[in-house]
Formats: sequence, C-alpha cells, structure tokens
Amino acid sequence: MFHPSIFAYTLTIPQSVIDDNGHVNNVAYVQWMQDAAIRHGEAVDYKAPENASWFAREHHIKYFLPAFLGDEIIVRTWITEWKRVRLHRNYDFTRISDGKVIATGDTDWIYVDAKTGRPISIPKEIQVLFPVVTEQPGSAISIG
Repeated sequence: MFHPSIFAYTLTIPQSVIDDNGHVNNVAYVQWMQDAAIRHGEAVDYKAPENASWFAREHHIKYFLPAFLGDEIIVRTWITEWKRVRLHRNYDFTRISDGKVIATGDTDWIYVDAKTGRPISIPKEIQVLFPVVTEQPGSAISIG
C-alpha cells in the first residue's frame, strides 16, 4: 500500500528512449522526473498562478539496474521537505516484472516570480496540497 501523499504512475519503455547500449538513456529519467512532478500536481488539482513558476535547482539520480524496451515501470514521487522558497522532491523507478528499483532521484525545485525569475515564498495553499512524506517508502513495491 502506498502512502497517500506518494504519487505513482506506470509507463512502458518506448523505443524513443533506448540508446546505443540497448537500454534506457540516462536523460530519459530526468524527463520522467519532471513528468511525475507535473502529473502529481494535476492529480491534486494544483493550478500554477500566472505570476509564479517552478525552476529546477538541481537533480540527483542513482542508477541501479538498466531498463529495456517494453519494460513496465512504476514511477513514484513525493515531497520530503518544504522551505520558504523551495521544495525537495524524491522519486523512484521500479520495474514491475521483478519489483526491483532501477533508479532513484531527487530534485530541489525553487518557486520563482515568473517575470523576474527571482525566488519568492511558497504560499501555504500550495504546501497543503502536497504533504511531506517523512518515512522512506520501501525499496520494492508490492504489485497486486
């Protein structure tokens, strides 16, 4: 069972992300991290104000196992910390066929004024939509 503040979705590895080594190119994981953050927002009906936006400050990814064409992956994301102008979001990628975590990652997102690009305080109304998950989700996902 997932923590209710952990967002998850499933994807099937397409040919377009397979590199010359025959597995998922590392860059695809950054795209999927961004996609997960956006989908998480959509799932809780988050509407970004016109005067503000989110900028990625830094990404970290650890790769444990390769993923291949056709693999089904569960992508999970959750918020681990809120600060005045930033949030810290974690991610994991688990292959459904064997339940193995193939990669984990995290991103610091900065809330900024859309016109100036300068950091601004994150409204409490946004923080309420994405409660912090303090316990670390398990390393494998139980499917079924």
